[in-house]
Amino acid sequence: MERDIPNPSPGQPILVVTGPTASGKSALALDAAVAFSGTVINADSMQVYCELRVLTARPLPADEARAPHRLFGVLSGTEPCSAGRWLGLAVAAIDETRAAGRLPIVVGGTGLYLRALIEGLAPVPEIADAVRAEARALHERLGAEAFRAELARIDPEMAQRLPATDRQRLIRAYEVAKTTCRSLAEWQREKMPRPPVAGRFATIALNPPRDVLYAAIDARFERMIEAGALDEVKALEDMNLNPTLPAAKALGVAPLRRYLRGETGLDEACKAAKQATRNYAKRQCTWLGNQIAGADVHNTQYSESLKPKIFSFIRQFLLTPDI
Repeated sequence: MERDIPNPSPGQPILVVTGPTASGKSALALDAAVAFSGTVINADSMQVYCELRVLTARPLPADEARAPHRLFGVLSGTEPCSAGRWLGLAVAAIDETRAAGRLPIVVGGTGLYLRALIEGLAPVPEIADAVRAEARALHERLGAEAFRAELARIDPEMAQRLPATDRQRLIRAYEVAKTTCRSLAEWQREKMPRPPVAGRFATIALNPPRDVLYAAIDARFERMIEAGALDEVKALEDMNLNPTLPAAKALGVAPLRRYLRGETGLDEACKAAKQATRNYAKRQCTWLGNQIAGADVHNTQYSESLKPKIFSFIRQFLLTPDI
């Protein structure tokens, strides 16, 4: 079948596909990659880990065979992946995609990653390893609430903005304030001298009604259990990961770990995992509501019936000259 590939236009286009978890964005990105000779580039903070194919709903091998995929399962769960590290990988993947004459299609629901790609990251100086170690040790010694109070002494703005439960960002704010004597919020307000990647962006956002989304989340988790999610968590347990690593905190890992340890029943573990995923999806929807101005928004899940409308938008974007 002949692919639906418009004539190239200037401006180095980059297509972004986003939406909450279970909205169908991966299927949309794959269909667009097949139709427009694209490469699917991951922008999900958990799908970068090779040990979490099932629980993060990574593309199946059959999907990866239909179009090139990048940045899926490229890191070990023993490694943390910051927005800065992902951005470096993403820029390289976009450059290689363009060199191969393909359209970069960036797909994911991690808002920080997408914002970093489109707007850039704050130019925060490098943090010394000694400061990183000090911040983590202090958090462990004081606990969440007391650490947040300690952060308030050197960065009151970030301490007020962040909840005590947000360990990673609290520690990051502490590191920056200790290193630079400036609030992380001040750094974040500074504009990047230039975007991290040259090009023009078009964003497609899927934003289904909550009841539809939550039903899809529940049904998908049942399929994950059938597809081997418990084996995946058991393998993760055998790695003895530091519990503060992102992979150890992936959705579904903690409740299924409790089940494997005999601390709860499977039904209870599944119920907790589904609820945690619904809570996460709600936060994603809130972020989308604040960030998707100018995007091609579809208030429904992706389905075959949406393809003509969405593909028309993509075609118009690719054919519109850069101004």
